[in-house]
Amino acid sequence: MREPPDFWYAPDPLGALLAPAGWLVALFTVLRRGAYRAGLRRSWHVGCPVVVVGNLSTGGTGKTPLVIAIAKLLAGRGLRVGVVCRGYRGAASRWPRKVRPDSNPDRVGDEAVLLARRTGVPVAAGPNRIAAARILFRRSKCDVILSDDGLQHLRLARDVEIVVVDGVRRHGNGRCMPAGPLREPLGRLASVDLVVVNGAGRQDELDMRLVAGDAVNLADASLTRPLDSFRNAPVHAVCAIGHQERFFGTLEDHGLTIVRHPFPDHHPFREEEIRFPDGAPVLMTEKDAVKCERFADPRHWYVPVDAALSAALEARLLSILRERGVAVGSDTHPSPA
Repeated sequence: MREPPDFWYAPDPLGALLAPAGWLVALFTVLRRGAYRAGLRRSWHVGCPVVVVGNLSTGGTGKTPLVIAIAKLLAGRGLRVGVVCRGYRGAASRWPRKVRPDSNPDRVGDEAVLLARRTGVPVAAGPNRIAAARILFRRSKCDVILSDDGLQHLRLARDVEIVVVDGVRRHGNGRCMPAGPLREPLGRLASVDLVVVNGAGRQDELDMRLVAGDAVNLADASLTRPLDSFRNAPVHAVCAIGHQERFFGTLEDHGLTIVRHPFPDHHPFREEEIRFPDGAPVLMTEKDAVKCERFADPRHWYVPVDAALSAALEARLLSILRERGVAVGSDTHPSPA
């Protein structure tokens, strides 16, 4: 997916012109959810509690970093955690697939490999999240399964729903696609368990922050550099995520002078696309790095990002999980470092 159109996030006559199409999308999603609630369509349980982390808006909001943080939080409390994802852009001939840290991202998708590397827990990918979750439950005996995205994948029964909101772009013009960025009407927020804002939250919202770490070299992962150390000369910034401005802005906030190279989300990189004749350093996201490392050289670095959860968010999430029968322990149990 490319960067969303400007009229989704600013007053523009085109948004109003497309509004009737957005109303049809909103009506369809409401009727579809109603069919599941009425039992006309069936949701399937997989054998253990499921936590879905999704969003209403298209584009990147920070779902994957939040899933990684929750997986580490729960694993640190002794739970057997699994993660499922769609495996978007993966070209595997058979689904679902168990994902290892060394899996080929061309086969299972870049986000799947990133999740396997960063969480250290079993990960399964596939368009049918029910089948992927069942593999994890049966083979890994999971106590809880996290779904990275899938809020609209209603066939998968869930015990907890979390919606992630971008703190800057919020919900744009508040319209459903194609008139705006929403996959469902804003009224859907009233039915979820947690609304988590990537940035500063408002009333009844909980917040998290994305924290960039030292850059890691793609050719030799033992080499790291503080982002500030790249200030002395321009660098190339390569990015193929849902919200590219967040990455570019992070680099500029650290005082870097960057040459921007935006690509569509999940872009399958070729070697020539990340090599530049001036020999300047090249910085990219960790999700992009899993696709580029096989042809990277010492000029290439990725910037890892971690979701820092507020104490209120952690406490509320653990409380909800206890209410749903997940044995997460007492509030005095130490969180992982």
